Amino acid sequence: MYYRIRYVLEIWLSALFLTLFLAGCPGDRGGNPGSCDANPPMVVSTFPVNSSINIAVAANITATFSEAMDPASISSTTMTLYQGVTPFAGIITYDSLTATLNPAGNLTGNTVYTVTITTAVRNLSGSNIVTNYVWTFTTGDVIPPTVVSTIPTNGATNVAVAANITATFSEAMAPATISTTTMTLYQGLTQITGVVSYAGLVATFNPNSDLASGTLYTATITTGATDLAGNAIVSNYVWTFTTGDFINFETAVRFGVLAGSTITNTGLTIVNGELGLSPGTAVTGFPPGIVNGVMHVADAAAAQAKLDLTAAYIDAASRANAPITVAGDIGGQTLTPGLYRSTSTLAIATGNLTLDAQGDSNAIWIFQMGTTLTTAAGNQIILIGGAQASYIYWQVGSSATLGANSVFKGSILADQSITFTTGATMDGRALTQVGAVTLDANTINVPTP
Repeated sequence: MYYRIRYVLEIWLSALFLTLFLAGCPGDRGGNPGSCDANPPMVVSTFPVNSSINIAVAANITATFSEAMDPASISSTTMTLYQGVTPFAGIITYDSLTATLNPAGNLTGNTVYTVTITTAVRNLSGSNIVTNYVWTFTTGDVIPPTVVSTIPTNGATNVAVAANITATFSEAMAPATISTTTMTLYQGLTQITGVVSYAGLVATFNPNSDLASGTLYTATITTGATDLAGNAIVSNYVWTFTTGDFINFETAVRFGVLAGSTITNTGLTIVNGELGLSPGTAVTGFPPGIVNGVMHVADAAAAQAKLDLTAAYIDAASRANAPITVAGDIGGQTLTPGLYRSTSTLAIATGNLTLDAQGDSNAIWIFQMGTTLTTAAGNQIILIGGAQASYIYWQVGSSATLGANSVFKGSILADQSITFTTGATMDGRALTQVGAVTLDANTINVPTP
C-alpha cells in the first residue's frame, strides 16, 4: 500500500511540475520576461528632474534605477532624448544603477526636451520596468544680453549737468548685478559717485551732484552685468558724452526772485517759484502779490542761495570761449546759440529778439554786458527751433529794467538791481547780488532746470 501511495504522489508532482514548466514564468524559457517578478525595476531619480528649468545646455541626462539592470538593455533605443519630434543623438552608458545619456553636442537654449526610458529596459533577472518612464526639462538662456540704447547717446554734446545716465538692455537683467561696480561714470581718471538703480530693462546712474559743465564724461557697463540666466554681456559697453556750458545755479535754481537789499511789489504779481531775500529783511506787497512757493527772508536757505548766485554770476561773467561781440540794441535780430558779449549796455528796443536753437533743445545762450540791460515796452524775446528759457542767461554788470508788458525769456543775474515795469512777464529768474527787485503786476515763471 505504501509503495502504491508513493507512486501516485510522484506521478502527481511530476504532472504539476510539467504544467508549470509548460505554462512558463517570466525570466524562464517558456514565459514573458518580468511578468512574475513581484518587485519589477523602476526609475527612482533623474537628472534633470521632471519639469526643471534653466538646465545647462552642456548637461548630461541620467536615470537611476531601483536595482541593478542588464547593461545590454540600456541603449540609444531604450533611453531617448527628443526636442519635439526631433531625436537628439548621444552616447549611452550604464554604471552603478545609473544610465547616462551624453548628448552629441550642446542642446539649444530656452528649449523643452523630453527623455524616455522604455519598457525594454530590464533587470539582471530579466524583469522589465512596467511602463515607459518619461520626463521633461527646459534648457536655460544662453544668449548674452546687450546694451541696446543709452541716454545720453554716445558722443552726445550739450548734455544737462543735472542729467541721469541710463542704459537699456536687450532682456531682463539680474538686479543684483547692476550696481556702482558694474555701471560706472568717470571724468578722466576721477570716478563720479552716484546711486544705481534698475527697473524695466533700464539701469540708471544718478550722480550724487550735478556734473561739471562743458566736460567730457565716460560711462561704462562692465561684463559683471548678467541676465537672469547668468549670461554676461560679451564685453564692456563704453560710451562718452559732453555736458553743455550750462550755468549751475545750485540751490538758487528754485527761486523766481532773489535779491540782496529789498523786494517790493505793487499789484497782482504772481511768482511761480520761490522768493528769497538776504541779507535784507524788507519784503513788501505780498499780498496782494502771490508766491506759489516758499518765501525765504533772511533765513539760511536765502543765504545759501545768495552764495550759489554769486558763484553762478562769476561763472557767467568769466565765460570766454569764442565770444560774439554785440553792442547796444539787439532788437529785431535772430541769434543762434553762443556766447554774446557787450562791454557796455544791451537793449531790446526796436523790435522783438528771436533766439533760434536750430533743433537743439539743449542749446545755450549766454549774454554778458558790462553795465545795463533794458527792454522796451511791449517787446518780446521769441524762442524757436527748440530753444528753452532754462538755457538762456543774462549776466548784467549793473542793473536791468524790463519795459511795460514786455515778454522776457531767460534768467537775469544782475550785480545790482532788477526793475519790472507794469505788466512785464518773465519765463526765467530775477536774481540780484546786491540790490533790490521791484515788481508791478508781473508774472514770473521759473523754468524747468
